[in-house]
Amino acid sequence: MRVRTYGKSGPQVIVLHGGPGAAGYVAPIARGLADSFHVLEPFQRGSGAEPLTVARHVADLHELVETGGANTANLRPAANLRPALVGHSWGAMLALAYAAAHPDACGPTVLIGCGTFDPAARERMRAIVAERMTDPIRRGMEGLAAQIADPDALMRARGALIEPLYSYDLAVAGEESGECDARAHDETWQDMMRMQDEGVYPAAFAAIETPVLMLHGADDPHPGRMIRASLERYVPQLEYREWDRCGHSPWLERFAREEFFAVLRGWLARHLPARPS
Repeated sequence: MRVRTYGKSGPQVIVLHGGPGAAGYVAPIARGLADSFHVLEPFQRGSGAEPLTVARHVADLHELVETGGANTANLRPAANLRPALVGHSWGAMLALAYAAAHPDACGPTVLIGCGTFDPAARERMRAIVAERMTDPIRRGMEGLAAQIADPDALMRARGALIEPLYSYDLAVAGEESGECDARAHDETWQDMMRMQDEGVYPAAFAAIETPVLMLHGADDPHPGRMIRASLERYVPQLEYREWDRCGHSPWLERFAREEFFAVLRGWLARHLPARPS
């Protein structure tokens, strides 16, 4: 994987993008933590010869955790210092999957705008998006497929068009638009849905031992309290923080971004031991 690094000292934090297949846009989170932590921002595996699965992404992440990332061997955490995971949307789901598969390797875990783990929450999310849909956005969505043939470009354009449905009041709109891999998105999400349908998730999360914090905007279409309820049965140590006037990306929201970073930095500092000198 391509890995961007931020900061030169402090405990290690790995920031995971969402999508799936939307690498690069969580750079502002990584930069916001770089003054106190050594941060890795991996670009998750893209589409290729074999269909992508949750297990493949978990294996890739474990390799990163074990090695500390390309060109960062000198910053590899000590064996007893497990890196924190900070994931957004799909990245939060991946963080949970990793923490369940490798409880001895995963440090404190933060879920930002976490995705859904049951049909009821997904149906509620679809209903919220439908309620917010406007005629201009609907007409724009209908026209995109005819205008854009490339599936990756189409994924990016659709994401930009529906961003207002997932936001409250953005102070910064799209600091990093990131990359899009539509096939990686479809393959990965289909496998996550399969594992949920088979009952693997969220039940597997009962193996998670690390502290877990869920950060959510009250105006995020992903229904935070329903998602929390689906997780608490298996992750009783889950802490939950919700902000009013905040959508899916708190670090971009005018009324939440400062408090978001303060809460995130403070919680990580409390739960990550200092790197030995």
